[in-house]
Amino acid sequence: MAGRFAPRSPRAAVRDGIPRQALAPDRVRAWVPDGPLDLGLVLGPLRRGPGDPTFRTMPDGSVWRASRTPAGPGTLRVAARGGEVHGEAWGPGAEWLLEQLPRMLGAEDDPSAFVPRHRLLAVTAHRRPGLRLGRTGLVLESLIPSVLEQKVTTLEAYQAWRLLVRRFGEPAPGPAPGRMCVMPAARTWALIPSWEWHLAGVDDKRASTILRAVRVAARLEEAAGMEPAAARERLELVSGIGPWTSAETVQRSHGAPDAVTMGDLHLPGIVGFALGGDRYADDAEMLRLLEPYAGQRHRAARLVLLSGRVPGRRAPRMAPRGIERL
Repeated sequence: MAGRFAPRSPRAAVRDGIPRQALAPDRVRAWVPDGPLDLGLVLGPLRRGPGDPTFRTMPDGSVWRASRTPAGPGTLRVAARGGEVHGEAWGPGAEWLLEQLPRMLGAEDDPSAFVPRHRLLAVTAHRRPGLRLGRTGLVLESLIPSVLEQKVTTLEAYQAWRLLVRRFGEPAPGPAPGRMCVMPAARTWALIPSWEWHLAGVDDKRASTILRAVRVAARLEEAAGMEPAAARERLELVSGIGPWTSAETVQRSHGAPDAVTMGDLHLPGIVGFALGGDRYADDAEMLRLLEPYAGQRHRAARLVLLSGRVPGRRAPRMAPRGIERL
């Protein structure tokens, strides 16, 4: 029955060289969304680079995620078949992940609240009807990689996340593909030696911010039950977490439709160019252009990025600093 989940009994068949007993999930769930759903668009923001150890997209379109839930580590496989979504989960966190599945896929999101005021956004929304803003209900798993992305290239941030999760995380439960890992527990993050942060290319400022955050991990995870604005206020009480980081976090943990990212190096120019022809727009100009979408500004920015209308590059990419080589 849609929306229900139950244990699945193992079978003796073999698939892809792995016994069916090993493949059988601990829990399964089927869910029928109330509208179009594009797994790639909804879950894509949870992926931190092509080598993210906690995320895999398979050739058949299914998505695997490894998460540290309040019930423990868990692995989730999500696949869409026709108008139905099938979830399979392994590990102590299996039941929690399946309980959260509809929210993670945008069941609490309301795309109809967005009213396009620009033709570009109207066309993009029409072409991307499966876009939903999902909420994971997990704060640290979005906060820590967001801190790693502060003031560095995406290449450096993705590499740091990959190295640290592989080094200090644990293998994902079940038959997860490609050496997937669950991110470290808060206590494990707190015990990472200083030289390991350095080898991963993480400077003292970002490492110290993460250490301060994991020391109050329980209080930060409580923010998952708050409204996005209140959650951001709590996150920003931690020194080193500002508006950019809190917005990037609640966009994923809360599915916050109005949490527009401020202080980004590229976003104001992209939004300014797409909506006003101004490639040199700053945060203030970006907010002016997004003012008609108050309450839905993050969704509007997502649609701008999905439209493909971005200004041409006029300067070389910022080179990675490579502090691990110092």
